[in-house]
Amino acid sequence: MQCQECGKQSATLHYTKIINGEKTEFHLCEACAREKGEQMPGIDGSFSIHNLLSGLLNLEPSFSEGQQQVRDTTPSKGARCSTCGLTYTQFSKIGRFGCSDCYQAFGDRLDPLFRRVHGHTTHRGKVPHRTGGRLKIRREVEELKRDMSRRIENEEFEEAAQLRDRIRSLQEKLANQGG
Repeated sequence: MQCQECGKQSATLHYTKIINGEKTEFHLCEACAREKGEQMPGIDGSFSIHNLLSGLLNLEPSFSEGQQQVRDTTPSKGARCSTCGLTYTQFSKIGRFGCSDCYQAFGDRLDPLFRRVHGHTTHRGKVPHRTGGRLKIRREVEELKRDMSRRIENEEFEEAAQLRDRIRSLQEKLANQGG
């Protein structure tokens, strides 16, 4: 999509403004977005993904001599991945991990971050259809097990036995699917 202002470059900013129920869309290139920055809030360059990430990671941006620096305000600064050597401070500056082992190395700091961003630390959203069948069955088995435990506590043994049989059939189905 071409920039609506200059018509020359590709639009990299797609901005939707809704005022009194009237929706207006803008598609601008980076240069035109900077020029219109005073007219369109949030386009003046004051917002960056690094500022957002720093805020989520308990970091404070500090400024000195026109250079933006990030100061770590979290209690333990010494966390380091033993595989790639990335420090938590470096991760917070670049916004990505050096290797898959970083998840383990920084796990204690990531759980609060995920909880703040997503509301919880386990995936609860949509699951792709090709893998969702097995996951759906596993979740159902877990729920049935909890329900069966409640039934046993309430001495509802016939209902608990029916749930047990349902759990077994679902587990067999999982085994047949290779899960």
